[in-house]
Amino acid sequence: MDLSTVTEFLTVTDAAALRRAHDGDPATAVVAGGTWLFSVPQPHLRTLVDLTTLGWEPFTVSAAGIDLAATCPVASLESVPFAADWQARPLVRQCVRALLASFKVRSVATVGGNVCAALPAGAVTSLAVALDGVAELWDRDGGIRRLPVEEFVTGDRTTALAPGEVLRTIHLPATALRGTTAFRRTSLARLGRSATLVVGRRDPDGGFVLAVTASTPRPHVLRYREVPAPDRLVADVEERVAGRWFDDVHGAPDWRRATTLRFAAEVVGELSGGPS
Repeated sequence: MDLSTVTEFLTVTDAAALRRAHDGDPATAVVAGGTWLFSVPQPHLRTLVDLTTLGWEPFTVSAAGIDLAATCPVASLESVPFAADWQARPLVRQCVRALLASFKVRSVATVGGNVCAALPAGAVTSLAVALDGVAELWDRDGGIRRLPVEEFVTGDRTTALAPGEVLRTIHLPATALRGTTAFRRTSLARLGRSATLVVGRRDPDGGFVLAVTASTPRPHVLRYREVPAPDRLVADVEERVAGRWFDDVHGAPDWRRATTLRFAAEVVGELSGGPS
């Protein structure tokens, strides 16, 4: 879609230039892949700032974990090298494939764009919250703050970004990457947008994490020191969501609730070695 109100397209090559160009003016937006930005009218925009000219490496791997640049194409996630003891590798492919897009779009759409769009079905959001992802944010004064992705996405198409802030990276810690994961997803159509997506993670120390996305306006993450009983987990999910199930053309709230609770019981069964 043409953005006919945009009159200026700026390229930046360093952080200082980025701060000058993206100073908090609501008529200015940053762009990398642009797959969402150019998909709907943006009549309030006058200026776009290109992040791709900053030359950020798509990903960096270290003993501490994986740092994903905001400009990293979603398709590139499948080529990130994993350490031998990082058992969560299958989850990357599962979440990438959960993105409702062709391979051409996946090769252009970015990690930062997917998370900052804050759609309930955001596949990278699902991956990040399931693996304790932490967002690094650059502000317009040169400061840096870090925020768990589960807190960064605050609702349907809303985030904790302040005016002039830019998402720089998402850090996935090695402690979470060592966990064993179980994945469940459903949609109304075989190739439809995710209506429910549930990930369970069991860590080497016995801890258990459940991440619920797509069926709720914002991510919900539940943490336990040991794998909980299925009935307790289901009750805890009900209490956490408290009836705030997402409602749109991709699924009714009662159906999303039912599938979420069923999936929660299934993943805890799978990761505890019981029936799934």
